[in-house]
Amino acid sequence: MPNNLNHLLAVYCNQVDAQLEQILPQAHGPAEALFAAMRYSVFNGGKRLRPALCFAAAEAVAHSDSNTAKVAAALEMIHAYSLIHDDLPAMDDDDLRRGKPTCHIQFDEATAILAGDGLQSLAFQQLTELSDIPAERTVKLLSMLAGYSGCSGMVTGQAIDLAATGQELSLQQLKTMHRHKTGALIEAAVLMGAITTGEATEQQLSVLKNFAANIGLAFQIQDDILDVESSTEQLGKQQGSDALNKKSTYTSIMGLDEARSEAAALYQNSMTSLDIFGERADPLRQLASFIVNRAY
Repeated sequence: MPNNLNHLLAVYCNQVDAQLEQILPQAHGPAEALFAAMRYSVFNGGKRLRPALCFAAAEAVAHSDSNTAKVAAALEMIHAYSLIHDDLPAMDDDDLRRGKPTCHIQFDEATAILAGDGLQSLAFQQLTELSDIPAERTVKLLSMLAGYSGCSGMVTGQAIDLAATGQELSLQQLKTMHRHKTGALIEAAVLMGAITTGEATEQQLSVLKNFAANIGLAFQIQDDILDVESSTEQLGKQQGSDALNKKSTYTSIMGLDEARSEAAALYQNSMTSLDIFGERADPLRQLASFIVNRAY
């Protein structure tokens, strides 16, 4: 396994992109605009962090294979659909995503909604196409993706976020929101990668769940820290949607220094969780370090 993080991310990205290329419809035919919008939103320069966590978790337990790539593709399509809908005028109303026009700006609002719908459906279709694994494991993976992306996870987190616009949240309320909105899909990526191998023990799944919970919160805290640092460096430029919508953040509640300390503590906890895997978990360690230490 390569030690260089950029190489590691590139290896995982290439694998999941190849799988996404296979399952995403080509942009032609009666639904050309829809399929173009789906591909535009998936192939828009994301780092593929959730697929990377999926691959790395599989390798911590046993090894990754073609089924890991399919699960990783399903996770990325769910993530892409959530971003399309999150950017819509009825939600965060963002014009840019990763420096490019958001889906509803590049195409139109109705096409963006349908693109998100299409990606969500394709994600579940992908999990029905796993090879040479017991039906019970496929059902478990389908159930996990539905739960973590739906009412037990991401969608509920988004609903809490929308309801909280213009309100001051407590720290615990903020953590609850982000465990659902951001952390749930990160947890799904780690656990589903491990489960796909068929070799994960209950102890391994327990520590991986703890790892993912810690790193999921650290991910969001670091996002809030980066928003503050970017705003400080770019005075006079447009604020982010959280500030414009008067949403509570970790930095607004805790302050910048305490937020940094909290992210560091969560990172240390995540590292401790991986001790039982030894060197096999080094890719997970590298990804966790990237999450906490990344910058604009």
